Amino acid sequence: MSDKYQTYLCFDFGLKRFGVASGNELLKKGSELPPIQAKDGIPDWSIIEKLVAEWKPNKFIVGLPLNMDGSQSDMSLRATKFGKRLKGRFNKEVEMMDERLSSYEAKNQIKIQKGKHINFGDHSVDGAAACLILESWFSMNEGPL
Repeated sequence: MSDKYQTYLCFDFGLKRFGVASGNELLKKGSELPPIQAKDGIPDWSIIEKLVAEWKPNKFIVGLPLNMDGSQSDMSLRATKFGKRLKGRFNKEVEMMDERLSSYEAKNQIKIQKGKHINFGDHSVDGAAACLILESWFSMNEGPL
């Protein structure tokens, strides 16, 4: 694939786990990556460093968990802080993307794919939510054809 297409890493911020997806502007589709474990919202930065070395993203997209009325929440403030740390560590642009209902939508998609009786304790929706966040970002940032 040509280097002219920008690549992205997207993170679905969480206190215990971050969902991760990669994508590029050619396909405009997210690909789920393994989740990153976190302790109180702090990820293992060495794993993120490996992802950055492997995927060489031009930009990071971070899900912004706003309240349903669009106001900031404690989680959105923490996700924004994570985004600032990403920018500081890797010197790459970070965009925050409204992620309201992404986990809910991800659960619905998994139910459709795997059957209605899936036990979500055994299946993480974090990566699927990161894909939805990234794909929403792509659709909001599509230029004219």
